[in-house]
Amino acid sequence: MPRKRSTDDGDELLARLGSLTAQARERAELQRTQVELAIALQRGMLPRDLPSAPGLHLAVRYAPACYGLNVGGDWYDAFPLPDGRIGLSIGDVQGHNIEAAAFMGQVRAGLRALAFATGEPGELLARTNDLLLSLGSELFATCTFVRVDPATGVLESARAGHIPFVWATADGKSGVVDDEGGPPLGVQRGVEYPVARHRLTTGGLCVLLTDGVVEGPSLDVEAGLDQVVRLAGIAAVAGLESQALAAAVIKGAESVGHEDDAAVLVVGLDGPGPRR
Repeated sequence: MPRKRSTDDGDELLARLGSLTAQARERAELQRTQVELAIALQRGMLPRDLPSAPGLHLAVRYAPACYGLNVGGDWYDAFPLPDGRIGLSIGDVQGHNIEAAAFMGQVRAGLRALAFATGEPGELLARTNDLLLSLGSELFATCTFVRVDPATGVLESARAGHIPFVWATADGKSGVVDDEGGPPLGVQRGVEYPVARHRLTTGGLCVLLTDGVVEGPSLDVEAGLDQVVRLAGIAAVAGLESQALAAAVIKGAESVGHEDDAAVLVVGLDGPGPRR
C-alpha cells in the first residue's frame, strides 16, 4: 500500500508539472504574439518614404524594443507642407504596450492632418494637444515638431516635453539647442508652446532623437547627448552623409543599456563634400 501511494503521488506531481509547463508555454506564446503585434503596428504607422528637396537630405534609423513587452510608441515623420517647406516630427508615447503603439499612430496622424491647417510649430502642437485631450485617453506623448525651409535652411521648432535636438556646423561647432519647451501632449489644456528659430548652414546637420537613444541604465541623458554631439560634430566637419551619421547614432544607442525604442532623424544641408 505505501508503494502505491508513492506512485500515485508521483503521477500527480508529474501531472501538475505538465500543466504548469503548458501554462508557461501559453503565456510565452501570448507575450510573443503581443510583441509581434505591437512591432507590426509601429512599423505600419511609420512613413515608408521621406520627402526630398534640392540640397536637403533626410536620414532615419529606428530600432524597436524587443525585450518582453517593452515595445513602446516612439515615432518619426517627415512630409511636405503646402507652402513648400517640410514638416518633421519625432516623439515618444508614455507606456510600453500595444495601447502605446496604437496611440502613437493617433498622435502622428493628428500632427499630419493639422499641419495642413497650420504648419506653425507652436500652434500645431497646441492644436494637437487639444485634439488628444478630446479623445479622453490616459496616455500622453512627448514630441518635437520642426518646420524647415529647404531654400533658406531656416528651422522653426517647438517641443512638448521632448529632449532637445543636436546641431553641428561644417566649421566644427556643435551642441544641443537651448530652447524653451512646453509640457507633453495630452496632459494640460490651454497650453502654449514657444517657437525657436535656427538656421541650418551649408554643410550643417541637426539630429532629432528619442530618449531611448541617449538615456538608460548605463548612461544618463547628459552623457548620451554629449555622445551624439561628438558624432554630429565629426560628421559635419568630415562632410559625411546623413545616412552615415544616423547609423552611427543608432549604433551608439546600444551603450545606454536600455530596453526601449530608439528613433533618430537627421537633417543635412548640402556642403562642400557629398552628403545624401
